[in-house]
Amino acid sequence: MRGTVYNRFVKRPMDFVLSLIAILLLSVVFLVVAVLVRWKLGSPILFKQERPGLNENVFKMYKFRTMTDEKDDNGELLPDDVRLTKFGKFLRSSSADELPELFNILKGDMSFVGPRPLLIQYLSLYNDHQKRRHEVRPGLSGLAQISGRNAISWEEKFNLDVYYVDHVSFLFDWKIIFSTVKKVFVREGINSETAATMEYFEGNKGEDKDE
Repeated sequence: MRGTVYNRFVKRPMDFVLSLIAILLLSVVFLVVAVLVRWKLGSPILFKQERPGLNENVFKMYKFRTMTDEKDDNGELLPDDVRLTKFGKFLRSSSADELPELFNILKGDMSFVGPRPLLIQYLSLYNDHQKRRHEVRPGLSGLAQISGRNAISWEEKFNLDVYYVDHVSFLFDWKIIFSTVKKVFVREGINSETAATMEYFEGNKGEDKDE
């Protein structure tokens, strides 16, 4: 199935139907995780943050929180690796923290498969090649996630994102979905080698971002 036809007439309806079914089937899981988050990490239960989506349009992404709000004597939040509890690490390694993104998919902000939605601050740091990741809806999972997730470099991640944009198809999406399920069980690539999650993207050093 050609990518353009698939994107226009199949991918969005498929995302809507599958996300609705998933939300209904996982409703008990949502409730259990929400109760545990409230008990172990406090409130709010959900982590909400604005992220750029299709065509760089900003939307509010939902996740279960995985960190505490511990602060130092100056009122500043402690480093991620301090605030990320054992329970929070479990939520991330199992990808249970990302379950609320099913509602983003239902709304049309996201898709099951696509480049992961990153921070708004990164928009001004992308070069023209990297900006192409916003030509499709961001995904719950993507090619970069099944290829290493947070354990690969930013350059590798962006190249995989753009490769997906150029090769999106029904079969490619389902290949990524099945690989994602496998990765969740194996719990690979959750963290980078030097940080609790993933280092901030600082731009393309030594390169004009507009080239």
